[in-house]
Amino acid sequence: MTTTLELLQKYSVAGPRYTSYPTAPYFHTGFGEADWLEALAEPAPDRGISLYAHIPFCDSLCYYCGCNMVATHDYSKTQPYLATLDQEMARTAQQVDTRRPVRQLHWGGGTPTYLNPDDIRRLMAMMRSHFTLADDAEISCEVDPRELTRAHLEALRESGFNRLSFGVQDMDPAVQQAVNRIQSEALIQQVLDWSRELGFSSINLDLIVGLPKQTVASFSRTLQRITEWAPDRLAVFGYAHVPWLKKHQNLIIQSDLPDPATRLGLQQAVNEALGAAGYVNIGLDHFALPDDELVRAQQTKTLWRNFQGYTTHKDCDILAFGASSISQTADVYMQNEKNIKRYQERVAATGFAVERGLKLTRDDQILREAITRVMCDLELDFAAFGSEWGIAFTDYFADALSDLRPLADDGLVEISTGKISVTPSGRLFLRNIGMCFDRYLKQAASDQPRYSRTA
Repeated sequence: MTTTLELLQKYSVAGPRYTSYPTAPYFHTGFGEADWLEALAEPAPDRGISLYAHIPFCDSLCYYCGCNMVATHDYSKTQPYLATLDQEMARTAQQVDTRRPVRQLHWGGGTPTYLNPDDIRRLMAMMRSHFTLADDAEISCEVDPRELTRAHLEALRESGFNRLSFGVQDMDPAVQQAVNRIQSEALIQQVLDWSRELGFSSINLDLIVGLPKQTVASFSRTLQRITEWAPDRLAVFGYAHVPWLKKHQNLIIQSDLPDPATRLGLQQAVNEALGAAGYVNIGLDHFALPDDELVRAQQTKTLWRNFQGYTTHKDCDILAFGASSISQTADVYMQNEKNIKRYQERVAATGFAVERGLKLTRDDQILREAITRVMCDLELDFAAFGSEWGIAFTDYFADALSDLRPLADDGLVEISTGKISVTPSGRLFLRNIGMCFDRYLKQAASDQPRYSRTA
């Protein structure tokens, strides 16, 4: 019988996370500002809006970081950047029907709370001046507990934020030292206490498995403390070691990274500890308490994935602002210029900073839906899907069904006459399952981008 460790070694291959399909490496520079203007002009009265602002600044560099960020102590850099965000939002708002409600708003980074409390209020006031926020909008912010004051949290709450996502990663001092992110248990406790006192309705904690110096024993202690804090959601990401993309990851000593057996032990510890604490495994790396919206959305088959991970807001266009941010309409992806200086220069010139993008074909849309349904619903009904898209499912997905057979033989999926179902073991390999539907991956190997490993 194949062990889970053998499966992990077999299926630990380079592959996408499918926060989009086609995935971001296939966006191209042939897509320009005129294409984005055309997409924005497309009437979408039945679709809400999801706003995103990217704040790329951090006080210090975390060696594991895969985000587009710059570590700086020069706070003055934020001022022209905020002015550019305002200009970009104003230009975008001219192109869309701003009566469409903003159902979701998120700030990411970098570190959004690098901004001081006054600038937090200032940026939210800008966003409200350009768009119409729904009274029940989900408004969330990524937060670094280090150098966070109660005044920062008060500014977020006064500005309308109702959700927070704290980067914890690991509580072990040796691991924290190895990745240059020192934050004590007392510090985390303090910011969580403040957040609950101030009335934030949902708190997420981010953890990472696969960091240097991590052991099953040390991470089990982290998990015990985390479950005592009882956040509403947990995102437990697998560390993606991609030093060819993120040069600073070379600061991590590769021999300090956990071996495959340890990574498996870490993942099993996560599933056991969070399961025992009552969390529902949504899929991939997300867990939530049973009464959370994500759990209810999965039960009603309305869960979706986008660049912010799992979401309950499928029918929203994402309008994203800031360097490297990615916008999305029903059939278009657009990514901004990544370099902060060039981003500011391009917005100053035209109001936009379109670097690349992609207009989806019907085939792209069908495959995106199939991958998303597998990763969100953990199943795919042939007849229902075929009826929705006007296709003969087994003919259209003949290649995918063939590629899924070995995974079925290994117990990761079950394929019946009219349905694909992800097994409990298969939840660890959702990326591999999604890859079976990915026609871009079937191109010549020389054309392939480099991805992180799936497990």
